[in-house]
Amino acid sequence: MIGPAETDGLSASRRLSRMAIDPAGEISELSSKLASIEAVLNPDAMRKEAGGLRERAADPGLWSDQEQAQTVTRRLSYLEGEISRLEGLRQRLDDTKVMFELAESENDQTYREEATRDLARLRKEIDQLEIRTLLSGEYDAREALISINAQAGGADAADWAEGLQRIYLRWAERHGYPTQVYDTSYAEEAGIKSTTFAIKAPYAYGTLRGEHGTHRMVRISKYDNQGRRQTSFAGVDVIPVVQQADHIEIPEDELRVDVFRSSGPGGQGVNTTDSAVRITHLPTGIVVSCQNERSQIQNRATAMAVLQAKLLERKRAEQRAKMAELRGDHAGSWGTQIRNYVLHPYQNIKDLRTGFETGNTAAVLDGEIDDFIEAEIRWLRTQGM
Repeated sequence: MIGPAETDGLSASRRLSRMAIDPAGEISELSSKLASIEAVLNPDAMRKEAGGLRERAADPGLWSDQEQAQTVTRRLSYLEGEISRLEGLRQRLDDTKVMFELAESENDQTYREEATRDLARLRKEIDQLEIRTLLSGEYDAREALISINAQAGGADAADWAEGLQRIYLRWAERHGYPTQVYDTSYAEEAGIKSTTFAIKAPYAYGTLRGEHGTHRMVRISKYDNQGRRQTSFAGVDVIPVVQQADHIEIPEDELRVDVFRSSGPGGQGVNTTDSAVRITHLPTGIVVSCQNERSQIQNRATAMAVLQAKLLERKRAEQRAKMAELRGDHAGSWGTQIRNYVLHPYQNIKDLRTGFETGNTAAVLDGEIDDFIEAEIRWLRTQGM
């Protein structure tokens, strides 16, 4: 029986063979697919919006509100990148077509092989861009707020929670997405108990929401004197960042605010003043913290934004549960255990929902998770999510 990863390999081989036989047909197919993507993403509207944002960015008055200025410049940078990406793909398709024609006219095998490799890369990039057109949920275009918590497994679970944080931060770095760590609670022996951070890029929530759930790690324990195999778990929570239009009202009498001194690994003090802020929402018991800023006021503002995001997600979850009850849908949530990472006795990472798997564990642990994300987005679409 052939697994998903092997099937992908065979599909790629067949595409390469087809390109060698009929590159013109492959280029025509990719050109049509790119045109369909452009129809959905609407580059003309993106150029118009980018023009308006450039005018706002040029207004010195904008910079009196740093948060608003950063929102404008991030959105402008994103739009310019997407426009450049679409234009670049179209130009590369044209260049590859010319290269194949040149290889044919001069019977040059080197040109032909180079053009075939370029066409394979274009296929992968256009397929990845096509995924964007599937992100049409109400909050998919938002930035993402990610929380990771160590679960069962002791020191190994804390170490694994820190490893998961590294995966997502490396993934964001690979894509050029800004990140900001709001809070990290370090474990006593190693790793972290929990962390909350933001990925500040459009569509980060829609792209990563399939990562929500429990991630299971199996490996030889670094913290076991006998070097035995250990299974550990860490939970990932992905929610959309709130915007002003969300209107989450939180009465002051529903909050308990505590201030404390920021700390780092091993309990070392980071700040010499009590600037870190912990907010408890009394009706729900939700607790959020922020210690990334030196100002207590800034930390409180950030913690409130995180709390609002969590309350918004709680409200959405309640609405989904009510709709499921009305439909008679009593199936378990998809956001439980979602992926196994096995490093011993063999090397394999497999998603339990999509079936996608790979033996290249080192790459995944270094943030190369795009294939898993693409499979998740397609799977979520089939589930009506």
